[in-house]
Amino acid sequence: MIVFVNLVASLKKIFTMKFIFTLALITAAAVGTTQNLTGVESVEFDPTTERFLVTNGSSIVFIDDNEDADGTLATGAGADYGMEVMNSVLWAIDNNQIKGYNVSDGSLLSSASVSGASFLNGMASDGVSRLWVTDFSLKKIHQIDVSDLSNPVVTQIVANTVSTPNGIVYDGENNRLIFVNWGSNAAIKAVDLSDNSVSTLTTTTLGNCDGIDNDSYGNYYVSSWTPVARITRFNNDFSTNETITVTGLSSPADICYAQSIDTLAIPNSGNNTVRLVGFANSVGVEENTNSVDNFSIYPNPVNINSVMEFELKESQRVKIEFLDMTGKVAFQVTDEIFPIGKNKVLFGALDLSSGSYICRVQSMELNIQLPVVVNR
Repeated sequence: MIVFVNLVASLKKIFTMKFIFTLALITAAAVGTTQNLTGVESVEFDPTTERFLVTNGSSIVFIDDNEDADGTLATGAGADYGMEVMNSVLWAIDNNQIKGYNVSDGSLLSSASVSGASFLNGMASDGVSRLWVTDFSLKKIHQIDVSDLSNPVVTQIVANTVSTPNGIVYDGENNRLIFVNWGSNAAIKAVDLSDNSVSTLTTTTLGNCDGIDNDSYGNYYVSSWTPVARITRFNNDFSTNETITVTGLSSPADICYAQSIDTLAIPNSGNNTVRLVGFANSVGVEENTNSVDNFSIYPNPVNINSVMEFELKESQRVKIEFLDMTGKVAFQVTDEIFPIGKNKVLFGALDLSSGSYICRVQSMELNIQLPVVVNR
C-alpha cells in the first residue's frame, strides 16, 4: 500500500476548466484546488490546448493558473458524467447522449443517441475513432464509432457485465477495455475486444469504485469512495497495488491522468473541487535513511521523491504527521486504516517549507517520533 500526499477534487456533474502548466510544474508535484464549481463529475486534459476541462453544472469550463474557473467551453449542453478528448474533440455524456465539442471554441460537432440507455456513466476512447461508454443501471457497455462525425454508429458490445460498471479505460496493448465497478469489494474487470468477453482481473477491498485511468508507465489509477475516499494505483497486470492518499478527497469521481505532464486530476463530486496531483518520474533511491525497527524514511533530507516504509502485523489505523520544532502539527499526511504487511507513503507534494521537523507516526503497533529535514 502506498500513500501519496497531494491535492483536492470535486462532485458529480459537469464542468471544464483551463490550466496551463509550465515546465517547472511538470517536473514538480502539483497541488491545486478549484473554486466556484458546481456539479463536478469528470475531468479531461486536452494536450493540444494544455488545459483541463471539467464538468460544471450546465457548462464545461477551464481552469486557470490559480486553479479557478477561467472560461467556458460549452454552455447549455454540458456533460453529466464521463468525458474523453480525441482528435481535438471533447466527447461528453450529456443526458444519455454522446456529444462532441470542438476543444477550441466549444461548437457542437457531433451527437449520438444510445437507444434504451438508462444511466450512461464512464467513457473511454482508443484515441482514433472509437468510444466506449458504460450503462451503470443496465450493466451494459456500448461502442460508438465516430469516424464520421455526422453519422456516429452505436453498437452494444456487452449485454450484461453482471456487476455495476462505472469508469472505463482502453488498454490498446492488450486489445481490451478495463472497467471498475460500484458496490462493496468491487471487482476490476476487462472486456476482450476480440470477442467482447468479460473477465475479472482482480477483486478488491474497495467500495464504490468510480473512475479509472492509466499513465504512460503501465500503471492504472482507480478512485473509490470507501472504506475511505482514496486513489489506488495498480501495476499493469493488477497483481500489486499501492494506495495513494490525497488530502481533501470527497467522493472522488471520473479521474484523468494527463500523461504528457504526469499529472492526475481528481474531481471530487462530494465538495465540487478538483485536485491536481503531480507525479515525479521516479521515487528516491534508498540512501540517507532514517530508520527505527520496521520503519524508515529515505532519502533524508526529505524531498518530493522521499518514501516512508513500515510494516504492520495486522491491519490498523495509522496517523502520520509532521510537527514543527514547537510540537505543533505542521502537516497531516494521513489518518486511515492500512493493511497488514509492508506499506509505503510517497511524499510527492508535502506542503511544508524547508526546515527541521519531527515525523510522528501513531498506531496500535507504531509510536515513532523521528527527526527529519525537509529540503524543498
